[in-house]
Amino acid sequence: MGAPGAFDVIVIGAGAAGLFCAGLAGQRGLKVLLMDHGERIAEKIRISGGGRANFTNRDLDVRAPQRHFIGGNPHFCRSALSRYTPQQFIELVERHGIAYHEKHKGQLFCDGSSQQIIDMLLAECAAGGVTHWQPCSVGQIGFAPGEGYRLQTGRGEVRAPRVVVATGGLSIPQIGATDFGYRLAAQFGLRVVPPRPALVPLTFGGEDWAPYADLAGLALPVRIATGSKKARTVFLEDLLFTHRGLSGPAVLQISSYWQPGAPLDIDFAPGVDVQAALADAKQRSRKRIANELAGMVPARLADAWVGQDAALQRPINEAADRALSALAERIARWQITPSGTEGYKKAEVTAGGVDTRDLSSQTMESKHPGLYFIGEVVDVTGWLGGYNFQWAWASAHACAQALEARADHAIMLG
Repeated sequence: MGAPGAFDVIVIGAGAAGLFCAGLAGQRGLKVLLMDHGERIAEKIRISGGGRANFTNRDLDVRAPQRHFIGGNPHFCRSALSRYTPQQFIELVERHGIAYHEKHKGQLFCDGSSQQIIDMLLAECAAGGVTHWQPCSVGQIGFAPGEGYRLQTGRGEVRAPRVVVATGGLSIPQIGATDFGYRLAAQFGLRVVPPRPALVPLTFGGEDWAPYADLAGLALPVRIATGSKKARTVFLEDLLFTHRGLSGPAVLQISSYWQPGAPLDIDFAPGVDVQAALADAKQRSRKRIANELAGMVPARLADAWVGQDAALQRPINEAADRALSALAERIARWQITPSGTEGYKKAEVTAGGVDTRDLSSQTMESKHPGLYFIGEVVDVTGWLGGYNFQWAWASAHACAQALEARADHAIMLG
């Protein structure tokens, strides 16, 4: 394809998935154009992991990835994840001399800055001879059988037989997130699962939250659950009280599974039989109830709970058994219903997206020929802790392999 403005592949979106796919495709001998409307490259990588990029998770089980991913078809991601594993990305990181460490539950972070991952991906693109236009807006996209795709852009018209959409979701609009990928999917007749914020803090409105507003900044390990018995999801992680509600890894994780109107069940003393401990303390102690409870949960939390009930404002040996039992129940099985979430501005990812029923799990190609979707724009959402980045790498890799195979097939036919 030697004509001006003509490429083998056009990749729209220069985030994690787009950068990786463009570099891999370029290194496979394809003429690649990578485009992004944003001023800065891969902002989501830059801000991730507190600026150190939690770039993968070595605990991902490629035999059962649905354990760590949700979507209309949680098994959809298995093919790509099994063909490009965390270990393969780790080897790439090591080849580029990037030092890293494991922080918690398989989560890998750069020792230095997340910019190292961005620089690595840019170097991979350079090695593939990728043409990179950024910032560059994309307007109308047309398609004609036999001619492929024509894109009207801020730098003129370009065309290619194949287009890869890696435009992400709606999370963090302040760094340029848009619904471009969803609109493009709909334009070409593909279904879109309604997007929603995921890995997001939860809010609690009105008087229900008033007793806990002063706990902002308090963090503690909890067991948190939501859903019915048949579809119950449980996490054992740290929870953080905020002025508006709850955050921290436990809440971010459960938020992806939480349905509006459903309650959360929280155990603030996992592994402790609070009722037995309070009953034992009643027999041997004259301390105030709040002081005894502070041995099981943080003192600020103990004070907040005890402060809501006059029957608990006394030494524990004077407390009624019924009052202590009710207190233990609230600590071990606190049930509260969120009023909502902090929305896309605080969501780490977007759940929903291009319906996997309209995509090939092998190639990431859609039902519309030559149109591919990878990364967060797809209805595949991972847990907190590097899983979403691994989906970006794996889906990009599957797509690049397919692009190379299609190109080889076209050459053979030609």
